[in-house]
Amino acid sequence: MRAGHALVLFSGGQDSTTCLAWALTHFAQVETIGFDYGQRHQVELTARTEVLAAVRERFPQWAGRLGEDHMVDLAVLGQISDTALTRDTAIQMTQAGLPNTFVPGRNLLFFQLAAAVGYRRGLHTLVGGMCETDFSGYPDCRDDTLKALQVAVSLGMGQRFTFETPLMWIDKADTWELARQLGGDALVDVIVRQSHTCYHGVRDTLHAWGHGCGECPACALRSAGHAQWVKAQAQPARDLAP
Repeated sequence: MRAGHALVLFSGGQDSTTCLAWALTHFAQVETIGFDYGQRHQVELTARTEVLAAVRERFPQWAGRLGEDHMVDLAVLGQISDTALTRDTAIQMTQAGLPNTFVPGRNLLFFQLAAAVGYRRGLHTLVGGMCETDFSGYPDCRDDTLKALQVAVSLGMGQRFTFETPLMWIDKADTWELARQLGGDALVDVIVRQSHTCYHGVRDTLHAWGHGCGECPACALRSAGHAQWVKAQAQPARDLAP
């Protein structure tokens, strides 16, 4: 158990749910923060409350360490963004070589606002589910970006902040395995049934890997990772949760 408290950037998706479990395993007190930026898949805001409720109910070893949840109205981000996550448009690649699901500045703003909340509440470790091993190419998910931002935020706040990204160097299959190592089959079940990742906000179809349309980039990554993880179950286990 590490000293100090942590604030988890918690969307209610697979990655942030796994990161929440990781933080609850490693820190004495954990709080969560979410952002309403007018996302097209706004159903994730409902899913996140369901995940938090499930964690409190099903994991007594974590319930006492799971503290306050903070919701930030970031509607201005949706107003100035013209992306497939903030507009009802088809998902496609742009001339910049990035999918139009990329919301410019999103993670940069998330961490800065989380740091502002953390400053007030004495939470100097910020935990995010960013990954550059198995992702859509977003530049604000890269390790170099977040290391640079950590330095800038710490200097600008006059206090040292640490950005923890437990998923940065693992793929989606390993993310499923990490969840199993942290919370067993019960956590995997919460991720499948309660969490939400689908960009189209589809919740009426439950696959083996969770709810979703099964076609958008988020569903494609999640389902492929789950299939790879299931296949790997016959292989010797790897320890992903030090």
